[in-house]
Amino acid sequence: MAAPIPASPLFLREPEIRRGVELLYFGYSHLTRSIDEQLAAQGLGRAHHRALYFIARKPGLSVSELLALLAITKQSLGRVLGELTERKLVETTTDPNDRRRRMLRLTVSGAALEAQLFDALRRKLSIAYSEAGHDAVSGFWAVLEELIPAEERTRIQKLWERDRG
Repeated sequence: MAAPIPASPLFLREPEIRRGVELLYFGYSHLTRSIDEQLAAQGLGRAHHRALYFIARKPGLSVSELLALLAITKQSLGRVLGELTERKLVETTTDPNDRRRRMLRLTVSGAALEAQLFDALRRKLSIAYSEAGHDAVSGFWAVLEELIPAEERTRIQKLWERDRG
């Protein structure tokens, strides 16, 4: 693969910002397209995948926590969770400490599907990370983290606690 075009020292100019926006868009688009066929075979879409992904990351996640992570409407999440529950990919239980809280877990088949989807994403990202190198990956993560508003970073960082522990 050809060496990437280095960032201009004038990286805050409009052409450089546009290039970044376009790279984010096309990179994410191609990454997620790698699992679209598998999702479609199940009659599912990307919204279903995002829910499966975060429930897998944090079993016992509450519906309200998932709603906050995904930043979608209650109605949209309700539709997605309803379909995942109906297909026996997600199960909902009541929190024994707070009967109003509904907790989410993947079923065995839900966990298997999520693992299969993640494996496709892992393969694609692993190749890209290897080609770009350690410093580029660190820089990429730093830019993405800076795109997240400071008040939301704590909630997102909680997902990574289990990886470190």
